[in-house]
Amino acid sequence: MLHFLPGSVLFFISTLLLIVNTALWSTLVFLGGLVKLLVPLKGWRVNVTRVMNSFMWAWATCNGAILRLIAKVEWDVEGLDLLKKDGWYLLISNHLSGFDIAAHTYIFRNNIPMLKFFLKKELLYVPFMGLGCWALDMPFMNRTSPEKLKKNPKLRGKDLETTRRSCEKFKDLPTSIINYVEGSRFTEQKRKRQNSPYKHLLKPKAGGIAFTLSAMGEQFDALLNVTVVYPDAPADILSSVMHGKVRRIVIRVNALPVPEVDADRYFSEPEYRVEFQRWLNQIWEEKDAQIDAILAEPKR
Repeated sequence: MLHFLPGSVLFFISTLLLIVNTALWSTLVFLGGLVKLLVPLKGWRVNVTRVMNSFMWAWATCNGAILRLIAKVEWDVEGLDLLKKDGWYLLISNHLSGFDIAAHTYIFRNNIPMLKFFLKKELLYVPFMGLGCWALDMPFMNRTSPEKLKKNPKLRGKDLETTRRSCEKFKDLPTSIINYVEGSRFTEQKRKRQNSPYKHLLKPKAGGIAFTLSAMGEQFDALLNVTVVYPDAPADILSSVMHGKVRRIVIRVNALPVPEVDADRYFSEPEYRVEFQRWLNQIWEEKDAQIDAILAEPKR
């Protein structure tokens, strides 16, 4: 609707609206977190979590409305047909920009449960943010460093047990968890520094997804391999979106069987880790070819 305005004006409008949108819903989530904290009854907490998820759904929906306001964006999405709103999913995706989270939450909001993100346990103690993420049932991970494990081998397995306890609440409500397995947003500089074998991707890190699957793999209905591409966006994708310059967003979703991961073997047997990494590398090789094909399509 406002795409005819100069980019600088669109950037100001989109920034203001995004701040207002985020402030509104995050405040409500924070207040919901206080309610859950003060009334520690399981049934009550489950119902409050449903309300918190609806707030996150509203945030994602409003983000989409803001994008429609400032730009003519074509959402080219495939693979949502067989997904269920009441299912349990683990998503893995390439990571291109700070806009990816908004894109994923918007596209999946009506097809699967609202996305959750694994967070470092330290974030739990960040004012407002920590309580808000806890209210949304974001799982917090406690990762013991290899140095500490060497000094105290008895700590081995404690992280996995902590994560399992954190994920127990997901048995009460359908849940979707997303993992950006590259560990960082893609840039050409990072790709070269890594000596990545892929043209459009960084090397995938197997440890995080193996940890997740070993903690709660039996709960997932499917592993969703997600590919996101912004064919007409320059390197600074988030800025381009907020300036109204992005015209097409491509998302491809492929549902895969959930692999079984034995945590003890993964963290103690090098051959087992290599086999799992090989499986993940194969997915990334196919994803790289898919991105290549998408970018080679004629501009619309």
